[in-house]
Amino acid sequence: MDKKELEKAKIACDETGIQVKRTLCDICCPGMHCGVDAYVKDGRIIKLEGTKEHPRNRGKLCTKGSAGRQYLYREDRIKTPLRRVGERGEGRFEPVSWDEAYKIIADNLLKTKKEYGADSVAFFSGYTKWYRQYLHRFAYSFGSINYGTECSTCFKASEMAWEATVGLNSDPDMENSNVILGFALNAFHSNHLMSERLLKLKDQGKKFIIIDPRKTPATQKLADIHLQLQPGTDGALALGMANLIIQNNWHDKEYIEKYTYGFEQYAEYVKQFDLERTARITGLKPEDIYAATKLYATSGPASITETSCSLTHHINGFQNYRAMICLNGLTGNFDRPGGQIPEKSTFYDMPAGYHMYEHEYYLDVMPPRRSDAIGCRKYPLWSKFMPEFQAMDLSRQILEGTPYPIKALYGAGMNAKMFPDTQKMYRALKSLDFFVDTDLFLTDTAKYADIVLPACTSYERGEFKAYMGGYATFTKPVIKPLYESKSDVQILKELADVMNLDDPLLREGYEAEINYMIRDLSVTIDDMKASDFPIHVPEARDVVPGEFTKNGMNTASGKFEFYSNYIAEFKDMGLDPIPTWKGTLDDEGADPKEYPLILVTGSRIPNAIHSRLHNLAWTRSLRKEPMADLNEDDAREMGIKAGDTVEIETMTSKIRMKANPSVKIRKGDVQIYHGYTEANANDLIGSTHTDPYSGYPGFKSSRCRVRKVVENP
Repeated sequence: MDKKELEKAKIACDETGIQVKRTLCDICCPGMHCGVDAYVKDGRIIKLEGTKEHPRNRGKLCTKGSAGRQYLYREDRIKTPLRRVGERGEGRFEPVSWDEAYKIIADNLLKTKKEYGADSVAFFSGYTKWYRQYLHRFAYSFGSINYGTECSTCFKASEMAWEATVGLNSDPDMENSNVILGFALNAFHSNHLMSERLLKLKDQGKKFIIIDPRKTPATQKLADIHLQLQPGTDGALALGMANLIIQNNWHDKEYIEKYTYGFEQYAEYVKQFDLERTARITGLKPEDIYAATKLYATSGPASITETSCSLTHHINGFQNYRAMICLNGLTGNFDRPGGQIPEKSTFYDMPAGYHMYEHEYYLDVMPPRRSDAIGCRKYPLWSKFMPEFQAMDLSRQILEGTPYPIKALYGAGMNAKMFPDTQKMYRALKSLDFFVDTDLFLTDTAKYADIVLPACTSYERGEFKAYMGGYATFTKPVIKPLYESKSDVQILKELADVMNLDDPLLREGYEAEINYMIRDLSVTIDDMKASDFPIHVPEARDVVPGEFTKNGMNTASGKFEFYSNYIAEFKDMGLDPIPTWKGTLDDEGADPKEYPLILVTGSRIPNAIHSRLHNLAWTRSLRKEPMADLNEDDAREMGIKAGDTVEIETMTSKIRMKANPSVKIRKGDVQIYHGYTEANANDLIGSTHTDPYSGYPGFKSSRCRVRKVVENP
């Protein structure tokens, strides 16, 4: 091949001047962060591929990661720091220098601290997550207890449920399972790295029970039994399964006697979930519930895999999740081969098998608790487990000023669309004395800021990352930061210098942070930088099933707790220590006759993650318009056809989008994806439609109605 042909084929070689540089993709959650080969020519990325030698993704990239180059080079990247010159929300800004921006931010944050106290300044992180410990320490060093993140709606409720029951998280040992019980298991859309693994397990003869209101690629390719239940009734199903297991003596009596606490109260409670009642609540056939329960309980070992947000995004979500966890203890499938294996987090909730001082890094400088963190009084269980404020109470506290005022906000990748009743959050942002936001693009949220700072992507910076299997990496930038953008930690470090924060370790910067966290490990940052691929940490150890149970679980009783002593501390506040089930639709007073359908927002689609990729031509082409997925029979009864404009209305608001009748949707349900500016799903969800245990919004079950919109001729 001559040089032109080599260049056209984007072949890395001396003739073309193209180099392959390795990094990671951080478009989605830290559970992925796939390795990427970036083909670079003249300082510009011209192609992306998955890194074949990477232990996480082995060369594979999903739709989102494959669009990384287009994401990086979006024309609307923020090029310089910006100062607002129009009204909040208008989006009118003027460029300023970094020095000017830092001075404005420092002056306003320090002024607010002096006048109202440090807690009146809140610090919030959206996507991405790589800098969060650094921002957390920055907030504490500033003196504010109010550090929060989008984890107020993502993953942490499931972590709380595990901690309340056994003391730490766990993962399914599916390779050694005979039966896999999957709650909202839809890896083909939400976890592409798991999908190949699941198909292999299916080929090996593993049995799959999948619980999901939708028909998905997983239910079609994997499920031996698909339980297409009413959204939000997973907990009732789990309790009904428990009742059947006990009635039929399928429970593990020896395990329960030796290793569990509160079984008697739990067993007495589940009696009310007889087969007929469970079927009525869930909308399932009694015989299907029975068949699934018998398969799960009698063909073990059995493991449970779930999509945590799908289970917890209901006003009864925390207890739904606890009810699911308790099936493990009931059948003796916790901490045994083929069941659930306890896993200690290494870094960003990733169990890599070695210890880091992740939490100590910020807890070392935690300020005295002069006041309750945002949401602490409303969601005390959240506050017990989580060292951050519950952001679902942020808009209320800003607008009401009780129990104390929130006057200023530092946002990093903040996205108001992740909040229920998004318009209320915009009103709150508009009322602040000062708001700064760091992002790649001038988002709808950033338009409310007084100062906007340009951040860079994972391709333009280096960062530490832990991976399962005992791996660690410290990536290197593959290109220089575009325009005047900087990494989030560089911004915070420089701002800390301008503000003269009394924290020498913070002001040493990011590598000092990572050195602090890995100080007991034999690998160094230089070791990691010397390799293009993640390296194995010698201190990494595999989990030994049974060891955690033998040594005593991290609960008050030292056992698997059907009756949670941690939750019992809040009995007087209406929280139940056993996993009780309550309805998920009637807290807002919507008349079922007026609002007859169940709205589910945030269903996964393979080409988007929240609102991050809706503005890319490649990914947007896969779903060009916001659509409401309706059951075909429901649509026919309402006279709605594919492509018709429909209005979806709840007690909170209404939006319009195109109709997409589908056989995959359960009759009575409406499923829509979130994050679109032109049809924001979370406008429909009330700000008080939340779980009293976790604070999580009921994104995936609320009452709604749908009508066809007759367009003007």
